[in-house]
Amino acid sequence: MIINRREFISAAGALATGAGLASSLRASTETQPAPAEWFDRPMRWMQLVLVENDPGQYDAAFWLDYFKRVHADAACLSAGGCVAYYPTKIQYHHRSAWMKDGDDPFGELVAGCRKMGMVVVARTDPHSIRDDAAAAHPEWIAVDAQGNKRRHWATPGRWVTCALGPYNFEFMTEVTREIVREYKVDGIFSNRWQGSGVCYCDSCRKLFGEFCRMDIPRTANPQDAAYRNWLEWSNGRLFELWRLWDGEIRKINPNARFIANSGGGSMTTLDMKTISELAPTLFADRQSRHGLTAPWANGKNGKEFRATFGRKPIVGIASIGFDDEHRWKDSVASEAELRIWLADGIANGLRPWVCKFSGTLYDRRWLPVVEHVYDWHWRNERYLRNESNLARVAMVYSQQTGTYYGGEQKRRRVEEHELGMYEALVEGRIPFEMVHDRMLHAGQIDRFKLLILPNVAALSDAQCEQFRSYVKLGGSLLATFETSLYDQWGKRRQDFGLSDLFGVHFDGRVERDIKNSYMRVDAQTHHPILRGLEDAGRIINTVQRAQVKPAEPVTNCPLTRIPSYPDLPMEEVYPRVPKTDIPEVYVREFGKGRVVYFPGDIDRTFWEVLATDHGTLLRNAILWAANEEQPVTVVGLGLLDVSIWRQKDSMTVHLVNLTNPMMMKAPYRQLIPSPPQKLTVRLPEGTRARCVQLLMAKQTLPIRESNGSLNVEVPTILDHEVVAIDLQNA
Repeated sequence: MIINRREFISAAGALATGAGLASSLRASTETQPAPAEWFDRPMRWMQLVLVENDPGQYDAAFWLDYFKRVHADAACLSAGGCVAYYPTKIQYHHRSAWMKDGDDPFGELVAGCRKMGMVVVARTDPHSIRDDAAAAHPEWIAVDAQGNKRRHWATPGRWVTCALGPYNFEFMTEVTREIVREYKVDGIFSNRWQGSGVCYCDSCRKLFGEFCRMDIPRTANPQDAAYRNWLEWSNGRLFELWRLWDGEIRKINPNARFIANSGGGSMTTLDMKTISELAPTLFADRQSRHGLTAPWANGKNGKEFRATFGRKPIVGIASIGFDDEHRWKDSVASEAELRIWLADGIANGLRPWVCKFSGTLYDRRWLPVVEHVYDWHWRNERYLRNESNLARVAMVYSQQTGTYYGGEQKRRRVEEHELGMYEALVEGRIPFEMVHDRMLHAGQIDRFKLLILPNVAALSDAQCEQFRSYVKLGGSLLATFETSLYDQWGKRRQDFGLSDLFGVHFDGRVERDIKNSYMRVDAQTHHPILRGLEDAGRIINTVQRAQVKPAEPVTNCPLTRIPSYPDLPMEEVYPRVPKTDIPEVYVREFGKGRVVYFPGDIDRTFWEVLATDHGTLLRNAILWAANEEQPVTVVGLGLLDVSIWRQKDSMTVHLVNLTNPMMMKAPYRQLIPSPPQKLTVRLPEGTRARCVQLLMAKQTLPIRESNGSLNVEVPTILDHEVVAIDLQNA
């Protein structure tokens, strides 16, 4: 089916145009009831990804027994696509060469899981085909910009398929029908279904030309009209495919659904708001560390998904090994690393899903680790069925900023700002959530006192107005660098869209690669954002800075600029201008709300340099802007990720101990117990504590209440501790 531009915009709503924003105002995921079907039932998932030589060699009985031992109530099992693990009747659907006549490895696993009452989702992977299929159907193969059909980059004898043409829309649709019809699975989970980059095959060129009368772009420049049209068209085409597969599945089994391996933060282009409208649940595929991945990255993914999914169940896919560019798929991480990865996901609302590649066990060390975590999770399930997060601070993330402002440099221009702010919040022990920039209506954001905008540069006029309304109603903002300086398409404005809130005007220049510049600390202002920095005199400045002019005279500014001066030779290293009146932060009050604006990239610089002073300054600014007691405060030594949740008859505080000399890359060697931590927990209005427990330590604590708050002391935390508070009416 071909759709034109008008049909696409109304049907897909893929990116944040004015129409997309208007549609986002009509519903709040936070108010949607939890699904009544199977989606909300499973709490612990296991995935077994078979490899082609598994049939006849791996021990299916072992895996079924292991699923039972870990109390898994759902499984994702390899079914078809690249390789069929059942006796498919579809031509060119390649059956495993290790399957003998009468073998049905997928069916055997499905039957075993059903006997245990488990939910079963079938995994498909449509991203490649073998030589015989390619010879018979060359139209299924993806084509590169030079017009060459794409060989698979990793496996000889395979070809990369086009995700947007007849292979997915026709062949994989029939594969999907066959699996659901023959095995009555609860859903199809499709891996690598979105394709492998831009495709220039005849089908894509024809459909794209019909969409906008242009050729498929050879550039990824977001300001190129053809590329922007390609983003719109490819998003619409993928959502069309999603709806097709979901519809065909439900014709056969009305309770089953298509659940794509998709979604994420500002680095992704497939719109998370539309995904949340299509999917009853989603699986967050951030399997393990990669490069300089912090251990809280798994929890970050959960926050991002929940920003649009609200109370719908979100599941975090974790691998037992490394998700590294070198692709060691049979690797096994240390016990400490795996436990921290799972703990941070659970603490941030993800239901655990552990993925094992290959039914053959080369290394068994991970088995007792997962069994330990899952057994604890099963025993404490009632405290893990979260109904709402109680954080009052939220960080905004923006896919349109990543796509249209960040472009090919989105990691540095967008993600590093987010990572720096995230790290500052974690180090500050401030419980927080994340908000999607297409979910800024009152029903979604009015539960927060403070919204943080880490260089959310690309905002529409309508989105800027939503922030104004939020502040007028008593909300607070903290923003950095070029926030609101660009419209939703990445076109630079003459002035900030939020200049009235920031109290500044853009003067047309942005400084890059600033060296040896400082912020002068004026302790005489006694401003709370300087707490802990009173004796500093000066702290290092940011690496980039938007040149701004104050809208009105600024007095008693806590931080002013010391301009750059030579750093060599050493005899020349002294400030030429030791003092200026140029503010490096703008702090303002608006009725019950407050606004903090940093013209520099303090969040991104913090991520790059990890200077303690920047972390302290950001924490102080966040707490000053929030201007209220946090729902939980935690005092003690160490680095903790703190989150706070409400369940039906209880509330929980999760404390994940990230204290580790290797924590910024997550290769944990051992778990290092924390010293005691003292908590002050604000109880929900109209309630009091009936019982207080430490779920990891299996310890009941005395109830110490004062002025609506509970005082708790946690003796130590190894990897994860949960303070569970049973509630009763006051």
